[in-house]
Amino acid sequence: MSTPVDDPLGPLDPLDPLSRERTHLAGSRAALRAMREDVESLDISDVTANWVNAEVLAHQIDLRIKALADLSDTPLFFGRLDYLHAPGMEQAEGAEGERFYIGRRHVHDADGDPMVIDWRAPVSQPFYRASKKDPLDIALRRRFGYTGGDLTAYEDEHLSDPAEAARTSKLLQQEIERPRVGPMRDIVATIQPEQDEIVRSGLGGTVCVQGGPGTGKTAVGLHRVAYLLYAHRERLARTGTLVIGPNKSFLHYIEQVLPALGELTVRQATVDDLVAHVEVRGTDEAATAVVKGDARMAEVLRRAIYSHVTMPTEAVVVVRGSRRWRVPAYEVEEIVRELLARDIRYGAAREALPQRIAHAVLVQMERSGEAPDDRVQDAVARNSAVKAAVKELWPPVDPAKLVLRLLSDADFLAEHADGILSEDERKTILWAKPARSLKSAKWSASDAVLIDEAADIVARTPSLGHVVLDEAQDLSPMQYRAVGRRCTTGSATVLGDLAQGTTPWATRSWDEALAHLGKSDGLIEELTAGFRVPTDVITYASRLLPHIAPGLTPVASIRENPGFFEVRTAADTAEVVAACGELLANEGSVGLIAADARIPALSEALTAAGITYLAPGEETTHETRLTLVPASLAKGLEYDYVVLDEPQAVVDGEPDERTGLRRLYVALTRAVSGLIVVHAAPLPAQLG
Repeated sequence: MSTPVDDPLGPLDPLDPLSRERTHLAGSRAALRAMREDVESLDISDVTANWVNAEVLAHQIDLRIKALADLSDTPLFFGRLDYLHAPGMEQAEGAEGERFYIGRRHVHDADGDPMVIDWRAPVSQPFYRASKKDPLDIALRRRFGYTGGDLTAYEDEHLSDPAEAARTSKLLQQEIERPRVGPMRDIVATIQPEQDEIVRSGLGGTVCVQGGPGTGKTAVGLHRVAYLLYAHRERLARTGTLVIGPNKSFLHYIEQVLPALGELTVRQATVDDLVAHVEVRGTDEAATAVVKGDARMAEVLRRAIYSHVTMPTEAVVVVRGSRRWRVPAYEVEEIVRELLARDIRYGAAREALPQRIAHAVLVQMERSGEAPDDRVQDAVARNSAVKAAVKELWPPVDPAKLVLRLLSDADFLAEHADGILSEDERKTILWAKPARSLKSAKWSASDAVLIDEAADIVARTPSLGHVVLDEAQDLSPMQYRAVGRRCTTGSATVLGDLAQGTTPWATRSWDEALAHLGKSDGLIEELTAGFRVPTDVITYASRLLPHIAPGLTPVASIRENPGFFEVRTAADTAEVVAACGELLANEGSVGLIAADARIPALSEALTAAGITYLAPGEETTHETRLTLVPASLAKGLEYDYVVLDEPQAVVDGEPDERTGLRRLYVALTRAVSGLIVVHAAPLPAQLG
């Protein structure tokens, strides 16, 4: 920690610097408490017109109260900026020589003067971007260290002083390497310049982030949501935001990040949640899932749906009073073909058809001297003859029933997959035992995605303002399409690592993924600086990269602490349990990661040894520090210490060696401080 010198922006405070900062912290907490009390004291009994408005306003006030919560163990501010001169005109509050405390949310005093500036505000940006080479008019950047919620240290960088050499921040390193028990936490105090650039990128563009283990891509995506909600709150309040994760365990792990930043309205879901039109009770073989997840299935579905449209063979005759109005078959056919040519949703065209037929009748009425209005056209559109014609020419389509028929009827599938799927591919996706009804069907997760695609062809899926898609490398093309239609008029943040793709349909390139998402113009960024995984661990894991993703740049750990790393042989599960006991003697969380098939045996061994453990996702509600993690659920999670059981078993648990090596790469890179690899069988040859 450096010793502060006389403040260039004012006289020395009579208190010592640390005491002065603690005084400001206490004052800021008091101001935040007053802001919260002001909201709690609001009386809305006389300002709402009805009970609906009252409920909405009460809900908004409740969210505001929660957003103003002062978490005792979370620092209210983590940094300070002292400007040399006034910031630009767009930052009018920055008078010359003004000082800004940077924190997780804005706090002002009774006069409205800021005591803490939100980390997302423009005036806060130099805290993340300023450097000795480009100080951005910052005289001093101060970082604060905390123990629990108590301010215990500070560290200064005099960015505009040429006599002071650039150096690595000790407090920054300590914060990055701090033990992490429980759920994922925010990184507002440690965001790096390359991460900040992505976080603050505009709402209008889609960004794809390729990042290896420990590069902070998940945190970057979540903080980008928080930033966009700050910069475009009114717009996103109308259109909504969504974070998509690979599984429930992952969502439990990240669920506290946005609330800690004061954002309480962001929905979180898996892709399976989005497409939950039917109950999933079955599973597909890998080969079947690959074909069902292929983007070509979208055209098969489109053909099958529009095959229901037929051309008329008879005129439509509408009787009104004593008059009969006849729309010839050829004219009705022209209407149908025009709607088909417009390429609008099947359901929208079906709703337009009766109005088009009714309009043709109104034209005849006008020619005969009548003066019909819109009410007459609506009445004609509801005429039984018109409704019967529409039902015959453009019948309603149930998406689930359509997919059921495609997967059950070989002739129907062959007709609409002709020239798209090969005969072998068609046989692969046909059900061996066709279901007789929707209720009896054993739908798979891939089937649910097909139904979602069909539903979108029938009726447009509502679009959100912004979607964050994490661990995207494991999505199929059809799953990308399912996500993409939820942000057709919005933007997306796509996060992933091609080296960690562990599904048979794993993404081969981000350009291809963005095309399936409908965001071909998305910007691809790469993060290569590792903040989480220790040097020795990531170096060992990177031995697999030439075999699983030869084009990727290996992650370079920037941690000063090389971490603890050991490979040891073990005769039985008792030695694996003993390794867990060793690591539990340290501060922080411990993950025991193993091939899914070995989880029951390890569970018995832990229980026999009297060691309690959790399942992934339970860490948010328990104090137990050991988690037993199936390798299939390890992706996206992190632990201070990891025991990796039998690497070869992890590889053998997958359908092919490359996928198994990718699963192993994931398992090897979950440790923040130390890793013990325990094995009885020989290690995979790719590890050297």
